[in-house]
Amino acid sequence: MLNLDDFSDLIERPDSGTRRDAEERRERLVVPPGALGRLDELGEWLAAAQGSVPVKAVRQPRVVLFAGDHGVAGLGVSGRPAGGAYRLVRDVLEGVSPVAVLARRAGVPVRVVDAGLDCDPDLLPEEVVRHRVRRGSGRIDIEDAQSAEEAERAVRLGMAIADEEADSGTDLIVLGDLSVGGTTPASTLIAALCGTDASVVTGRGGAGIDDLAWMRKCAAIRDALRRARPVLGDQLALLAAVGGADLAAMTGFLLQSAVRRMPVVLDGVVSAACALVGQRAAFRAPDWWLAGQLSGEPGQVKALDRMALTPLLDQGVTVGEGAGALLALPLVQAAAALAAELPERESVEGVPDKDRQSAAG
Repeated sequence: MLNLDDFSDLIERPDSGTRRDAEERRERLVVPPGALGRLDELGEWLAAAQGSVPVKAVRQPRVVLFAGDHGVAGLGVSGRPAGGAYRLVRDVLEGVSPVAVLARRAGVPVRVVDAGLDCDPDLLPEEVVRHRVRRGSGRIDIEDAQSAEEAERAVRLGMAIADEEADSGTDLIVLGDLSVGGTTPASTLIAALCGTDASVVTGRGGAGIDDLAWMRKCAAIRDALRRARPVLGDQLALLAAVGGADLAAMTGFLLQSAVRRMPVVLDGVVSAACALVGQRAAFRAPDWWLAGQLSGEPGQVKALDRMALTPLLDQGVTVGEGAGALLALPLVQAAAALAAELPERESVEGVPDKDRQSAAG
């Protein structure tokens, strides 16, 4: 059986020596330290992740979306119809979803992986559905989301996708989900791992729900938490009990991406929940992740705080599918460009240092 704790020995932190070199180089640039705000920190983080000073440009980013349906959606806890995640996938493939529009404009390819959609495979292309672990997930308030064997298969699927991306030269991942009902298991995982109550992590979801649906969702998370707490010591068992194939695959993807030293930008509450499970397995793993945006989901806030990740943007994008995180990509690319291309003071000839600093200020 796969043991997620083994990742703790496989994952190293980004190169601290390289980060010091990047910080020292930043001190020598013509623009005064601190004048670029968080872009300085981003550039240094990226240099450490790459092991390169000056930092290299982000040339091959990719959006990776894991898709799945969740049985708990049948309780009316989502603004979308249960079993309808395949429609979200089709919108992405047809280029009419928010993430498809943003990715097209940014020139970033999008990859969709069906880990647990509840639809006939013939409705979608073979390259999307060929990885499916199971059809939908169990209703986590009364039954397991998946078996232990399926959870392991899903984690290994995510690991394999991470390896494929790293081997193909992808240098940064924007990670998102395409799910119906996915924020309910995600919030359950966060509440369980943070030791808090259902009401603290229950949000309105990507599609938005009314007060009655919110109360149903809160009750479902409360009941699922009773099933989650006995298996808190085993991350794989936790994903089997209250996760789902898509969440388990995302967790495996995040952990293997850290092993392969491939940075990942997280999107909303679903990717944050998977990251939190990953942190429990390997405490150094979050050093390879960025929080792309603050979605407004209370569970996401809780998870990011636990991992000490500060979001790059606060636009309240709740649509999911990696759209909010993709909005943060230009910031990462800008940080890399500034860190790499701004000249050092001694390389600028003919302008006294005090005059340059005065002009920059």
